[in-house]
Amino acid sequence: MASERILIVDDEETLCEVLKINLENEGYDVDIAFSAEQALALDLQQYSLILLDIMMGEISGIKMAKIMKANVTTADIPIIFCTARDSEDDMIMGLNIGADDYIMKPYTIRNVIARVKSVLRRTSNLKSNNITTEPPKILQIEGLQLDLEFKRCIVDGVEVKLVKKEFELLVYLVSNRGKILSREQILSHVWSDEVVVLNRTIDVNITRVRSKIGKYGSYIVTRSGFGYGFHD
Repeated sequence: MASERILIVDDEETLCEVLKINLENEGYDVDIAFSAEQALALDLQQYSLILLDIMMGEISGIKMAKIMKANVTTADIPIIFCTARDSEDDMIMGLNIGADDYIMKPYTIRNVIARVKSVLRRTSNLKSNNITTEPPKILQIEGLQLDLEFKRCIVDGVEVKLVKKEFELLVYLVSNRGKILSREQILSHVWSDEVVVLNRTIDVNITRVRSKIGKYGSYIVTRSGFGYGFHD
């Protein structure tokens, strides 16, 4: 029996339940999210594959896929897009940003299961042959580039000097764009090597980073009582 965990992201609840039952009959562990927002709140790293509807609510399947591909921890998770027949342009866009397959609606359960098995088999073979995709060395949002190898920040073609913690803070926010990160998460990730760090330290560094990256500083959002995030 298969042991992979699959996440279905679709706002059609009945369809999700039917898919879940049939995939579980094939031996997969299956979870459901009825929106991209709900899916992004989960620990996506636990999933072997994501079945992702394109036409959803405020955050489309395309945007969710972009968020995942921009995050080094989720960039390699296989994605199969589910798309309506009149959204071919969205489907092509999805493949261009790194989706592994697409299924046109309406589809049969047999077709979905066959595509799922094919993608999982392909990714499993890559892992067994030690052929892995290197995490992206550059994170880019429009004209904002973060060179992870050379530790450089480029804003509209011009290098901006960031100190170590500022750079690590910006990388952490961009890698998790679309999410609000708590102060505790930020402190744990960026200042893990420090003995004592005040909460005010985060605020000061956020202010500095915002001022240094120009117009992209407005992409760093504050949610009072919750934390900070990067939203383009």
